[in-house]
Amino acid sequence: MSVLEDIILGVRDDIERRKESVPLEEVKRQAVLAEPAIDVVKHFSSHFPYISLITECKRSSPSKGVLASIDDPGALASIYEKAGASAISVLTEERRFHGSLADFDAVRANVSIPVLRKDFIVDPYQIWEARAHGADFLLLIVAALDDVLLKSYLDLIHALGMKALVEVHTEEEIERALALGAHIIGVNTRNLKTLDVDITTFERLAPFIPEEKVLVGESGVKTLEDVSYYAYHGADAVLVGESLVTSNDTYAFVQQISQVKIGQGNK
Repeated sequence: MSVLEDIILGVRDDIERRKESVPLEEVKRQAVLAEPAIDVVKHFSSHFPYISLITECKRSSPSKGVLASIDDPGALASIYEKAGASAISVLTEERRFHGSLADFDAVRANVSIPVLRKDFIVDPYQIWEARAHGADFLLLIVAALDDVLLKSYLDLIHALGMKALVEVHTEEEIERALALGAHIIGVNTRNLKTLDVDITTFERLAPFIPEEKVLVGESGVKTLEDVSYYAYHGADAVLVGESLVTSNDTYAFVQQISQVKIGQGNK
């Protein structure tokens, strides 16, 4: 069993527990009452020519274990926003990443920029749940979904006024994402089977994604030079987590990397 498959088993168990606590009809009612989603695509375009920075609230990961305690996710998100972040990603997976919807709520209440629910979406309940909690966009992992589910989830996300960050790892997954109408495509340079990171994966896959799409670089960012690498190879946005939550000066690091210009970074 791969790491991804193992994580999804736990996610499904947690979904069933939440369904018992808050039935789908109640979640749908809350979703209808939520504030309208921010258009993340328009928001990112307003930062041009600078790369849009998606900063992440991330306590732990399967590859590194515990990264940071993050006692106050809302306060961390406020630092990100004030330093120049374009959006905030919040891990809500409980078992491997030690995240929660409570973390998401704390972030949503403290920032005015778009917020991404980053989780392993395998049930429509999670999409309604995300909207009920004020999500503006969600992560969909192509490797975790067949074409029927991916298309139906994209349609539901769009119907609820949100956007999807569609994550790919291979050329074949890019073809599937494009065929099904994905507009924001994230190239994750982490292998979900081995958890190894090869940042050059981005350079190899980026040419297969049309220029009119929003291209996001994911994983492997440790330094300003890594962000510049993504920018040089065409990223419109980059998602940064681990290096921010473990930084000695998170504010300064966010300020630095938010000033990288698209297409003008370093090889």
